[in-house]
Amino acid sequence: MAVVLHPASSRGYANHGWLEANHSFSFARFVDRTKMNFGLLRVLNDDRIAPNMGFGTHPHDNMEIITIPLSGVLKHKDSMDEVWKTVEAGEVQVMSAGTGIFHSEMNASSQDDLTLFQIWIFPDRQGVKPRYDQRHFTSADLGELQVLVESMDDFSSEDSLKIYQNAQISRLNLNAGQSFQYQLKSEANGVYVMQVSGCSEVGKQVLDRRDALGIWEVPSFDIHAKDTAQLLFIEVPMGL
Repeated sequence: MAVVLHPASSRGYANHGWLEANHSFSFARFVDRTKMNFGLLRVLNDDRIAPNMGFGTHPHDNMEIITIPLSGVLKHKDSMDEVWKTVEAGEVQVMSAGTGIFHSEMNASSQDDLTLFQIWIFPDRQGVKPRYDQRHFTSADLGELQVLVESMDDFSSEDSLKIYQNAQISRLNLNAGQSFQYQLKSEANGVYVMQVSGCSEVGKQVLDRRDALGIWEVPSFDIHAKDTAQLLFIEVPMGL
């Protein structure tokens, strides 16, 4: 088993007033040559966006972009249809930028903060037609892995969103004392584990809130919750 530990305190941090951002990997003005990516996972940003604020129209290409609102309501508009869409906590949004797309992302509320994870994953093919999708996920049962996103070529979960990469994004809720064994999809993959809340022991490493652990060269690993916990798993191929 190979591992890399990223304590929450090691993340890049920026406070722009309207935007408070934590970067697990080098992003914008945060540059750490030891934290450029984890395999094909390029970005994991943990953002707080003030009411009525957000990111104006900007471009992307050849990247799989996944947004998971944690609280509040996101509104999204892109060059595919120029229509504002709302994405609430409990929903997940995916966008394949492909040949190129312009989009805007804003806090839809005039009163409440918006908090979210934004994830960028390198695609397995270039120049695809841009696409967009979103879906609401009900809360999973305790101890049950809930697959949110998987490969366009993988249909093991009918309810999951699809991206152009042999990746899987899933989450897990555990009560104190519960255990779970995570099985990797492929021996060529690794898993970036984010402790969203609570405290767990992951592969013999204790993770507190927003600590993260990258794990690879292993078929499976064990998780044991020390208190009520939620974890996010981002499984990606390790080769660039």
